[in-house]
Amino acid sequence: MRVRLTAIAVLALVLLGFVLAGTATAQAATPTVGPAPRAATPARAAAAAPATADDVIHIKGKLIDTRFTPPRPVAGVKISVSQGSKLVGTATSDSKGSFSIPIGNGATVLGETFTVKIDTSTLPKGTALRDPKKVELKQRILLSSDVFITFPIGNNPNPPTSTAIQGVQLFTDGIVFSLLLAMASLGLSMIFGTTGLVNFAHGELVTFGALIAFAVDDLPGTIQIAGANITIFVGILAAIVLSALFGWFQDRVLWRPLRHHGTGVIAAMIVTIGLGIFLRNLYQYFAGADNHQYSQYATPTPWHFGQVLVTPKEVAVAAFSAVVLVAVTLALSRTRIGKATRAVADNPALAASSGINVDSVISVVWAGGAALAGLAGVLLGMTQGFDYQLGFKILLLIFAAVVLGGLGTIWGAVVGSFVIGIFINVSTLVVPAELKFTGALAVLIIVLLVRPQGLLGRAERVG
Repeated sequence: MRVRLTAIAVLALVLLGFVLAGTATAQAATPTVGPAPRAATPARAAAAAPATADDVIHIKGKLIDTRFTPPRPVAGVKISVSQGSKLVGTATSDSKGSFSIPIGNGATVLGETFTVKIDTSTLPKGTALRDPKKVELKQRILLSSDVFITFPIGNNPNPPTSTAIQGVQLFTDGIVFSLLLAMASLGLSMIFGTTGLVNFAHGELVTFGALIAFAVDDLPGTIQIAGANITIFVGILAAIVLSALFGWFQDRVLWRPLRHHGTGVIAAMIVTIGLGIFLRNLYQYFAGADNHQYSQYATPTPWHFGQVLVTPKEVAVAAFSAVVLVAVTLALSRTRIGKATRAVADNPALAASSGINVDSVISVVWAGGAALAGLAGVLLGMTQGFDYQLGFKILLLIFAAVVLGGLGTIWGAVVGSFVIGIFINVSTLVVPAELKFTGALAVLIIVLLVRPQGLLGRAERVG
């Protein structure tokens, strides 16, 4: 058993190292031939300042005015860093908009929280912060490396509006988020339905897809067909394929042997917790702890429907997600493999006696569930950016959606995702955004008290 577990760990490390190493190596590579490099987006331009060679940690950034194409640097703006009531240092943005403030040796500042403040009175005439409320940013130092931040400058995309307009805007944003949450939740529900496994590492499958697409997006140059930049689309395709392979790989070398050895559900659940911790640390090692943005469609021009703003990117993401969800649910309902999947979910022993290869069906489910999770990760990264904890941050919402809709049901995960996704967004009208996830838990508790099997689940006799 020890040899097998060691082999599993080594194989997982090799697979993920091969796939994710592109994120680290691509940042250091400089193309000498081939397509021209992409223009820097505002998010990447902020991180363009060179790293320092000493062991002192600096807080760096680059101020740019996003109203222009390409964005223009903003010089002469004062930035200060403080820790509590103590002023640590100040700097003024140079002609390139860059600033750098040393805050101390890595050994002394790790784990400490600093406040970075921009002096808006020093902004050039005619410029302003895109979000006037974000004059100060809190930054906790987690790694012994320079920290890059940005204060977006330009027109305020969120001018004051009425409560009704804000509610419509939040509802619209909630629909987009719900569709992405539904894909991740459906993958978890499929795996639970066929194996009974409560997979606490499912969030890492979401992050895996986002990182794969970012690795493709971060390669030098662009991928073009007939003059059109299709880099992000190749990244999405790579994320789907490699996520499916990663899901199949997990089942083949880990979960199938554990099932054949009669490992209990509780023991397997504990394994998923350990696997999730392992993968998160691996992601952080290869991709770092910074927030990442895809280069394409980073700052799209929104469409105005009255005072409600919708970006073309959100419409495309929502439409694509809806098509994927409909296709998957129809496949599970009407295709041969879908019927075999439902048979295994209902009664594995009876399915096996009917000639169904249960292990093969479960492997297909793992591949499909992981592909859905990876796709959800890519699209979430496109709409809001991501870091190595993307999946872990929404794992609680995924579980809430699956349990609320009904464990193991096809449409239950989708319905539960819409209830949770829309509710947590609209609830920010009355509660702070930091507490919106607690509202999802409140809804979950209330529904389970009234209907324990979930909204679309079937009541079952216990005992």
